[in-house]
Amino acid sequence: MKLVIGNKNYSTWSLRPWLLLCAFGIEFEEVQESLKMEGLKQRLLKHSPTAKVPVLIDSTLTVSDSLAICEYISETSLAGRGWPGDPIRRAEARAISAEMHSGFGAIRSELPMNCRASRKIELSSQVQAEVARIDSIWSDCNKKYGDRGPWLFGEFSIADCFFAPVALRFLTYGVPLSIEAQRFATEILAHPCVIDWVKSAKKETEIIAEDEAGTD
Repeated sequence: MKLVIGNKNYSTWSLRPWLLLCAFGIEFEEVQESLKMEGLKQRLLKHSPTAKVPVLIDSTLTVSDSLAICEYISETSLAGRGWPGDPIRRAEARAISAEMHSGFGAIRSELPMNCRASRKIELSSQVQAEVARIDSIWSDCNKKYGDRGPWLFGEFSIADCFFAPVALRFLTYGVPLSIEAQRFATEILAHPCVIDWVKSAKKETEIIAEDEAGTD
């Protein structure tokens, strides 16, 4: 099994399936592609017709899109354990993962993931509203399922993978959170696989100017 990812400092989509594979100890080959614009489409087309990362290649199968990759990993390598076992928690986990997958455009645009940086930035009203929504999601999960374990639904799941890049963004820009929401942020940032990802990101030297937001 091979996972094609982008630059670890900036590529939020790549982190999600990478973290799922790492957290569950699934062996895979990591292939990293530079995200610099020169020749980018041609380089990515070698792996997938979408010309985007991440891409999972398993024998003759190519799966693009981070959520589809995570679903495939859960079904084929984890016997469904990528999601909570209880159908109610599973539905809730899928719902917030889908919300993260398709929404929060202001955060994506104004607070790009930048693991190497510690920046100051003025939050727009749109970003503030999206931060409040994420805070609410994390807080509600903590209140409902915190007695089951440290993760959003007690046990580690795809939902935690989908919000890991958000926690890294909030760390970079010093975004304040409620006590309940901060519990999840603290836990996911301390996950050994997230720590390994950040260590690798900090060793990278490639700079993508449009993702260098805020001031030092």
